[in-house]
Amino acid sequence: MATRYTKDHEWIRLDGDVATVGITEHAQNALGDIVYVELPEIGKQVDQGGEAAVVESVKAASDVYAPAAGEVVAVNQSLDGAPATINEDAEGKGWFFRLKLSAPDQLDALMSEEQYKEFLKTLE
Repeated sequence: MATRYTKDHEWIRLDGDVATVGITEHAQNALGDIVYVELPEIGKQVDQGGEAAVVESVKAASDVYAPAAGEVVAVNQSLDGAPATINEDAEGKGWFFRLKLSAPDQLDALMSEEQYKEFLKTLE
């Protein structure tokens, strides 16, 4: 499945029945230099749109919301020692957590990459 996006600037990519979540390139650019990440605990149940993580930059702290409901099954531990990885590769190595989705059909309501790019134009 292709990557899907939220209006809160998270991305989610489904691989089998587990989805990987992070913040978008646009979000990391807006935040600036990221200095700290608070990741969810493995086993945590999250609701779609619920707070799942926190990211702090030199400019601000922001919540990271779950694009879909599910159970956190993995977190990107490498971000603890190197939060700048998000600035370097937000939609790759800078992923935050992985979810076992409880309602995969929730992804249908999220934006495609093309729709997200159009959404970003409305913010300019």
